Amino acid sequence: MAVEFSGTFQKELHFLLRKMSKLKQEKMVIGWREWLALPDLGIQAIKAKVDTGARTSALHTFGLEPFDKDGSPKVKFTVHPLQRRKDIEVCCVADVVDRRRVTSSAGQSEKRYVIQTAVTLGTFRWPIELTLTNRKSMRFRMLLGRVAIAGRLLVDPAKSYLSGRRLSKLYSRPKKKS
Repeated sequence: MAVEFSGTFQKELHFLLRKMSKLKQEKMVIGWREWLALPDLGIQAIKAKVDTGARTSALHTFGLEPFDKDGSPKVKFTVHPLQRRKDIEVCCVADVVDRRRVTSSAGQSEKRYVIQTAVTLGTFRWPIELTLTNRKSMRFRMLLGRVAIAGRLLVDPAKSYLSGRRLSKLYSRPKKKS
């Protein structure tokens, strides 16, 4: 005996099945700190603090030099991707997408250059906006803010490095002085 359903029921069932398939696209769970890459900038690995309290993501830079190329605003800057490793420098050039006033957690306001670049975390890769600033006195060279992770990732604040530590081994160890 075959069961027949009304057209309305079939439409509702189809709608629910589509909605369920979207729910199955589980979000990656990450810890409060993770190793990630910024491949478009040539940064193979950088340890970032995942900061849901920070709206924007921020990258520690120095030697910032804005310039124009063919009428397009760009910025040249250098990054020490590893804390306490001044021997490793990555020189970067990126298009400027904006200049924004950003207030730090210490309450200090500063106008920062904003760039857009790809971030790779585990097997995920997506575009994010980064503000460029001096984070020299901070523990992490990068903050991954809530706009960058919204809709993609879930944060477990009790965990670290859930995407792995493989990237931390990309840079060679400094040679010991003899």
